[in-house]
Amino acid sequence: MAAPKKGRKPSAQGKPGRTLVLILIAMVALTGGMFLSGHTTPRLGIDLAGGTSITLKAKNEPGQKNAVNQTNMETAVGIIERRVNGLGVSEAEVQTQGNDNIIVNIPRGTDEETAREQVGTTAKLSFRPVLSGMPVTESGKESPSPSPSASGDKGKAGESGKPSASSSSSASPSPSSSATTQGRAVTGALAADATPSGSASAEPSDSTSPAPSSSSSADAAAAAQATDLQKRLEALDCSTAEGRLNASDKARAAKPEDPVVACDPDSGYKYVLGPVAVEGKRISDASAVIDPQGVEGWIVQMDFDKKGADQFGKITSELAAKGAPQNQFAIVLDGEITSAPSVNTAITGGNAQISGNFKQEEAENLGNMLSYGALPLTFEEQSVTTVTAALGGEQLEAGLIAGAIGLALVVIYLVVYYRGLALIAIASLLLSAALTYVLMSLLGPAIGFALNLPAVCGAIVAIGITADSFIVFFERVRDEVREGRSLRPAVERGWPRARRTILVSDFVSFLAAAVLFIVTVGKVQGFAFTLGLTTLLDVVVVFFFTKPLLTLAARSKFFADGHPWSGFDPKRLGIKAPLRRTRRPSAPLTDPKEA
Repeated sequence: MAAPKKGRKPSAQGKPGRTLVLILIAMVALTGGMFLSGHTTPRLGIDLAGGTSITLKAKNEPGQKNAVNQTNMETAVGIIERRVNGLGVSEAEVQTQGNDNIIVNIPRGTDEETAREQVGTTAKLSFRPVLSGMPVTESGKESPSPSPSASGDKGKAGESGKPSASSSSSASPSPSSSATTQGRAVTGALAADATPSGSASAEPSDSTSPAPSSSSSADAAAAAQATDLQKRLEALDCSTAEGRLNASDKARAAKPEDPVVACDPDSGYKYVLGPVAVEGKRISDASAVIDPQGVEGWIVQMDFDKKGADQFGKITSELAAKGAPQNQFAIVLDGEITSAPSVNTAITGGNAQISGNFKQEEAENLGNMLSYGALPLTFEEQSVTTVTAALGGEQLEAGLIAGAIGLALVVIYLVVYYRGLALIAIASLLLSAALTYVLMSLLGPAIGFALNLPAVCGAIVAIGITADSFIVFFERVRDEVREGRSLRPAVERGWPRARRTILVSDFVSFLAAAVLFIVTVGKVQGFAFTLGLTTLLDVVVVFFFTKPLLTLAARSKFFADGHPWSGFDPKRLGIKAPLRRTRRPSAPLTDPKEA
């Protein structure tokens, strides 16, 4: 019995049908996910959907110099972006232009007056004493903690230069990027000297210390205010992003002399805060440094001006004599608690430090927030431009027409030059376009991707990149045919050479897109992102669709025999017909003896 012949090892390309089925299944899955998510169209940017573009100019207050610098401008961009995103506009663009301008682009659907109010207001930072607090549970229902304790506070304020043991906490900080307290904030008596107009505690219990008053009417008013504050604290929703946004909006709009309720999102607590004790503009400097004593690691040092030093010394003297959580003060930025350190001793020197096992990034972020809040940086509205939906629709229509013209020219070229092979190229282009559309629709809600006019340009450029990959592959196969091979071996021998060229070409395109995305800002990033995405899809389509489809086509008589419209016509390729090599019939062997 003859031994079986050794053949080539089976490969994935040896079963092109299976590869085609896999990519079609992936396409169906992505399309189904798009419809299930309810996002069947890509999100449009401001230049296509319409919207509002606001230009703000940063200014120094009289008597201040060098407040408008790159660091503070970047911090302002972050704060304004947080405000705008709080309006539910995740595709808004906030970026610097030049040295002192900030451009805010808000797509259509957002109230223009609200947006202008949000982005044009200078960030407000203040120090407020903590009057009472309670933890936030996952269900959104809060309950007062029965056992007050300050041992878990993340940061504590102490006099600069004193041993950190007297001003630091043993608790580990949260992994948040901003410094926040992790201490157990509990309900308790509101100090008489911490409430406005002699108000009493927000906790209507027997332990409440009533504020001294010379009249029963004042006592009644204080008790009513305390009860109202407690109800507001219990009703405050800090368990959802929307609830925290509403809380910060109300706290930001409150007068400095009024108590507020606010959320500390990183520690999981919410607090009743007293009137503003020290305004952020009283901080003359704040920076993150390593503890010179070598005990606390990274700390944040603060320096106050003369008036701020007097105010800070007074409030810390009052807080140091109290128990938790009323020995804490909250650092409030734009109505949201950034940190709530506790106080052990009075700080009267105008210098303070916040410590609590900070990581370097946490300390730097807190120091930057304190510095920005202290800077008298204001913004003047330079211009407000509204792009109508009609204008955006016209730009989108123009972009789609340009893409259709480019695609039509590519198709005409493929049909004229490659004949039947054009069907494979067109099918690959349609698959690439479908994948691009589906992914853009899914990436909108996933990462906030918004299709703008430069992104449309990137998709148009990608048509040429994808067509170039087909041309490289087809020409490699035709070269093999010119060397005398039949079509099926020519496809398999031409693929490795074409594959290397395609990968190198797409790598260069993707590298250019990545560099462009990193070094640019704003709308140009949309062009770079789309170009990079379509380049990756080109590799996927060529490897998992075009190659298997051509392998199957090579098995058909139409292509294998070199039909004039197949793209492998021997006359057009400059070789002798027939394209398929045939074996000559061997002559029958005769016995020499018979001859």
